[in-house]
Parts: sequence; structure tokens; C-alpha cells
Amino acid sequence: MRSPRVFGLRFPSALALAGSLVAAAVLGVSCSSNPGTPPPASSTAAVDPSTPPTPPTVRLYLLSSPAGAIEPCGCSKDQLGGIDHLAAFLASEKARAPHSMLLGAGPMLFQDPVLEADSKQQDMWKADAMAKSLGKLGLVTWAPASNDWAGGAEELESARKASGAAFVAANLSGAPNFVASKLVDVGGIKVGVVGLSDPSAALGKAPEGITVSAAKDALKKEIAALTAQGARVLVATVSIQRGDALRLADEVPELNVLLVGKAVQKGDGNDKQKPATLVNDTLVVEPSNHLQTIAVVDLFVRDAGDKRVVFADAGGVARAEELVTLSERIRELEAKLNGWANDKKVDPRDVAARRADLERLRSDKYKLEVEAPPPAGSFFRYEAVEVRDKMGAQEDVTKVLLDHYKRVNEHNKVAFASRVPEPAPKGQASYVGVDKCAECHTEEKKVWDASAHAHAYETLQKKFVEYNLECVGCHVTGYGKAGGSTVTHVEKLTDVGCETCHGPGSLHTAKPEVKGLVARRPDPQSCVSECHHPPHVEGFDPVAKMQHVLGPGHGM
Repeated sequence: MRSPRVFGLRFPSALALAGSLVAAAVLGVSCSSNPGTPPPASSTAAVDPSTPPTPPTVRLYLLSSPAGAIEPCGCSKDQLGGIDHLAAFLASEKARAPHSMLLGAGPMLFQDPVLEADSKQQDMWKADAMAKSLGKLGLVTWAPASNDWAGGAEELESARKASGAAFVAANLSGAPNFVASKLVDVGGIKVGVVGLSDPSAALGKAPEGITVSAAKDALKKEIAALTAQGARVLVATVSIQRGDALRLADEVPELNVLLVGKAVQKGDGNDKQKPATLVNDTLVVEPSNHLQTIAVVDLFVRDAGDKRVVFADAGGVARAEELVTLSERIRELEAKLNGWANDKKVDPRDVAARRADLERLRSDKYKLEVEAPPPAGSFFRYEAVEVRDKMGAQEDVTKVLLDHYKRVNEHNKVAFASRVPEPAPKGQASYVGVDKCAECHTEEKKVWDASAHAHAYETLQKKFVEYNLECVGCHVTGYGKAGGSTVTHVEKLTDVGCETCHGPGSLHTAKPEVKGLVARRPDPQSCVSECHHPPHVEGFDPVAKMQHVLGPGHGM
């Protein structure tokens, strides 16, 4: 196998074109830390006259492994993800790239390959919301992964219909309404898309009735068929192990683009962005999961005729590792500065120094990203665009999400109405609530009242997610614990109260003179283990954040 060349995250060429306001506002988010902000004047380079005008002949939007993550939980400022933000980005780009298509691979519907009994109905409805949202985005094809069968064949078929996409898997037989490939005319260019899937990745066996054949043989066969039908651009969307995908790129050099989706996703962890890889003439991309990023591949076709196009790289292959490193450092600094927002206890000199560091890194990154003159003949440009709330939201998709949350809320309120907390074992403490604590600790209560913790449950109610199993646990006190709260039984325990940090207080309130019945100085790390950890919160410093909940009479 030829050693792959790697290239990373970059601005599109349009950022260098001063005449495009949309470019500055939207494409500036290409894994950058401040969408909409023009690059520093000191880093701006002259635009080569050979730089082609937009639009590209064909633009490919490529998604990998959203795994049911319709939006991030929102605990941190400007978190990555959100299908409503992605919808707004795609809508804003229509004028610049009118001939485009959205393709996907990897787990689409579910976070895990096996559904838990309690959350099954909620997860099924969220899968429906994901499919409907992708349908509104204009999804053309998807290569399902192992997780997508978790709800059963009927649910998968329902998702296919809701998304409006062709589910492609050339190496599968027995999957109802799946196709091996799809030929699409995009701006007068015939694009052939082949899919591959490994539905056995999670459980070691394929779903009942599904037969899996050799991926390479299926891919070669379908490429030959698409070529015979006049395909000039060949794309494979695969939900298999990354190593296997890279071998396919080497063994099947006819491919122009290979989109990699995960064979299986387990848990809610966010993956880091993988740099794109060039194997022979095939561009291999794998955007980060959970809709954190979307890959944008612009294809500029300059070759006449009807033969397959070979695209040269017009980007910074040699600069890949440095670009990825800079992007990661920028994101880390952003998280730190976001964490310091409105924190009066942080030295302003530290804030100013970190902002200066951030601007320097942005400038260094932009200097690396300045476009090289395009090569002769057809060529491609690639960028990984971070999906952020600064992109805005698309009304149709926002409505899908809101309808989903209301539907789940109404269901769970009834379904879990009889689920009461387990009583605390004899001799052990149960939870009593903030008002009971405040009978003695009035000064501490005043400090708590001014904190975000005192309004944690209200934030759920405003979004119709107070009965959502993914949300409620971190916005009430004693959730799922003996003598505490449940999904619907939160009396006296709404919000993040005293006992979240200090422990259940019934024994302490009965005998306040006895020491050791509650934790007087809780370990700040307990915040991390309970709720404030990735992917829910990025860059969380528990020691620094502790200052937000301390005050006179309460630790100070």
C-alpha cells in the first residue's frame, strides 16, 4: 500500500476573495475559532489570478456517524454539533455551491448498538427526528452502520422513508429496499455513489436475514456498473473499520472520494477530527462524529468528455499535521476562554494574554491555509467545517426538534409517573432539599440563589426536556439515588441543590451537632464525575468553576 499523504483543516479559497460577504460569515468557520471574523490583516496574502471563481462544478457535503446526536446538550458555550445549525449552514451555501449533494456514512440513528429498555421509546423517536431532519437537509444517500439496526428492520425502513435518502450497501443482500449504488446527475456531471456496510460489527453477527459479502469485490463490481452508465465521479460511502477503508482506497484506485463512517458507535463520546488522507488519487475523509464537523469537498471539473475525472489536490498536503495541531490548540484556548466568561475572579491580564495567544494561533493557521494556485486540469479542494451555533438555525429543522422534545416529554411524564425513588436503607441519609438546608444556612442559601445551579431545572422546562432521560439527571438533586429523585418525582429536589455536593442531609438536619454526616468541603472533582465532563462540557476546570458557587458564609 502506498504511504498515504495527509492534509488537514483549512479555509476555503473564497475566504481570500474580498467580494464575498457570505464567505466571511459562513465558510470562515472552517475549523476556525471565530466564524464571521476576517483573518488578521497581517496574514492576508494576494489572491493568485488563476484561482477559480466559485461555484465549484460539484460540491460534496459529507457526514460521518452522527449516531443520534441531534444537538449537543448545551452545557458549554458554543459547543460543536446541532443538526439545526448544520441545516442553516447548508442553506447559506446554496448560492455559492448550487450543484451539491449531501452524503453520509456510519451510525445515523442510535448512540449505541443495543437499546436500553427504559429509553427505547425515546431513542426510537429521536432516531425519527434525526431521519426527518436529514430529509429536510436533502440527504441523497446513506451507508447505514451496525447501530442503525438497533431498533429493528421496521424502524430502519421508517428512517429510510423519513430521510428520503437511498440506503446504499453493495455488499449486503436481504436488506429490504437497500440499493447497491446510486447514480446522480449533479450540475451536468454524473456522480456514482457506492455504499458498503458491516452490520455485524457490534454483535459479531449480521441481523437476521442479512448476508454480508466481500467489500472489495462488491465495490469493484458496482464501480464497473456505474462507469458503464457514464459516471465521471466515483464516491464510496463506507461504514467499516478505518483500516479496512484505507486498504480499499489502495486496492480500488478508480475512486475519487471515499467517505468513512464508523462501523459501530458506543457511548456519547466525541471523536477528534481526523485529517483527510490522499491514497493514490483517492481522497479519504472522515468527519468527526456527532455532527461536530462536516466535510466539504469542492470538485472543479476542467476536463471535457465523458470519461472518469482524475482530480489533483489543490490544498496543503504538506501542511496537514501543523494545521490539525493548530486547530486543536485553538479549540482548547476557546474552551478555556469560554469557561472564564463572566468570571470576575479571573485576572484580566490572564484573559488578555490568552486572547492574544488565540489571535496569534489564528493568524498562524490562516497563513498556512492561504490557497496555492490550482494545478492544471481538474482539481479538488477540501475543508472540515465545524458545526456551531453561530451558524444560526433553520426553522424547519428547529420545528422537528421541538416537536420531538415535546413528544418525549409528554410520554415520559406518563410512562414514569409511578417510578418513585428507592427509600434510603435504614440508618442511611436521604435527601431533604434546599429549603430544609436553608432553615439554618441562610447565608449559604443566598449565595446559591445567585448561582446558575438554582435555575438548572428551569432551563429544562423552557426547552420541554424536564422529563427527558438524557437531561434530567444533571438538573435535579439525588437523581436515581436512594431517598432522592426520579424522572418525574423531583419534589423539593429540582435544581442542583446543596446535597448534590454535600451529600444527602437528613441525618445532618436531625443531628447538626454530629460531625461527618455531610461533606463539609466537597472535592471539586465530584462535579466532573457527576455531570461536568466531555462531551457535555468542554474544558471544564472544577477548581476554577468552584469559585462560582462560593461566597460569604459558603466557603469564603
